Amino acid sequence: MLDTAIQAAKEGGGILEKYFQSSLLERKLKDDKTIVTQADEEIEKRIIEIIKKDYPGHAFLAEESGEEHTGSRYAWIIDPIDGTRNFANGIPIFAISIALVKDEQPLVSAIYNPITNDLFCAEKGKGAFWNGRQIVVSSQQADKAMITIGTSSKPEDRNLVHRYFSHARQYVNAVRYLGSAALELCYLARGGTEGFINVGTSKWDYAAGALLVLEANGMITDFNGKPWTFAQNYFLASNGAIHPQLLALTQAAA
Repeated sequence: MLDTAIQAAKEGGGILEKYFQSSLLERKLKDDKTIVTQADEEIEKRIIEIIKKDYPGHAFLAEESGEEHTGSRYAWIIDPIDGTRNFANGIPIFAISIALVKDEQPLVSAIYNPITNDLFCAEKGKGAFWNGRQIVVSSQQADKAMITIGTSSKPEDRNLVHRYFSHARQYVNAVRYLGSAALELCYLARGGTEGFINVGTSKWDYAAGALLVLEANGMITDFNGKPWTFAQNYFLASNGAIHPQLLALTQAAA
């Protein structure tokens, strides 16, 4: 299953490279004011073709084509380009994100940015890896910690993020907004950052990255510190050491 996810991510990456910083790229505005390009649609189609060849009975949830129900307990969750706006503007902070879940429990993930040649992958119970090397979260405390924040396009979620930014420096050293939840969870998993606040993004944005964080010995809870379930799209992810500060931040800015 992991091999299939990696193959699909890498083939999708070849399409991404073709369109990145290309005059051929065209943008369309979706109803929620986010953008989609022909690269998103071409990559998603190819990923689904590859997975269906190996697992024809599995279900799918993909950002551009929606849900395909088959009655299977297994579902592939796909974001062909997480960070499409970055991609469309020539900023190399984006990735292909693929996850396999069984009964709403993530089992396998692959996240790939072909521009920086970064491949992150994980399999439940077997650890998290970056370009073949096993990774774990950092041990930095809050006074040296950097966190990132991801959000949906909903006005109320964006307003909440603004409040988090205004309060963040009271609890951690630095805060950033990168525009790719999948990669931000990867950076947390490999110890590049110490925390991530997810504010209403979709399953295809966080499914693969959440498994990476958990397999890298990270922590994920809801905004009240209670155990996280996969369907919850408001959550805190951290290295564990700064989790009390993240909880305090979200409660102070609520």
